[in-house]
Amino acid sequence: MPQQPYGPLRSFGRIKARPIKARQASLLDTLLPDLALDLSRPLDLRALRPDAVEVWLEIGFGGGEHLAAQAARRPDVLLLGAEPFLNGVASALRHIEAQSLTNVRLHLGDARDLLAALPPACLDRLFILFPDPWPKLRHHKRRLIQAGTIAELARVLKPRGRLRFATDWADYADWTLERLTRTAALGWTAQRADDWRLAPGDHVATRYEAKKLGDIAPVYLEFERTELAA
Repeated sequence: MPQQPYGPLRSFGRIKARPIKARQASLLDTLLPDLALDLSRPLDLRALRPDAVEVWLEIGFGGGEHLAAQAARRPDVLLLGAEPFLNGVASALRHIEAQSLTNVRLHLGDARDLLAALPPACLDRLFILFPDPWPKLRHHKRRLIQAGTIAELARVLKPRGRLRFATDWADYADWTLERLTRTAALGWTAQRADDWRLAPGDHVATRYEAKKLGDIAPVYLEFERTELAA
């Protein structure tokens, strides 16, 4: 099998933890098949939601709180979500069912596979919120933010499309800022310190964020796809 351009290393850890509750397990069997994205061929986003005015993607949506809240706020937007953690997908399905959301589609697996299936310049917004920081030096190669992934993020964003990255680990914030600011296709939008120190007005805090597991207060980095980048 040909090697993927991003290499064989996973950017995430375990894919299942505690036993899944019966109701959520049922949703994996009944609801997920209706929402699951077929990555066996390039995605036709217009066919997924013909009336969507925009398409957003959340990479690593955890328990789905942010994804579901954004979908509920913007029923006119198609929300795509990628998450390899089975318990997280099961939790997201519970939120989707409880709020009767019809504008969400999910990928249970590596977000990089979903990125590869997307056409160029198709996303209006992209969220990467509190990804696994892989804090040990020897594990930095497993971080999601790598050259190959950054190129894919830029490829799928529309001109003036927005990328939001949030972390509560100082080293990962520095790592990401260094790599994204030297990417010609992405421009950092911050004008003052509060732009990265304070949560954006439309941000939805998650259970992970509330746990404060990092070594700093959350940092919110917002980037915009440049108009003229190749």
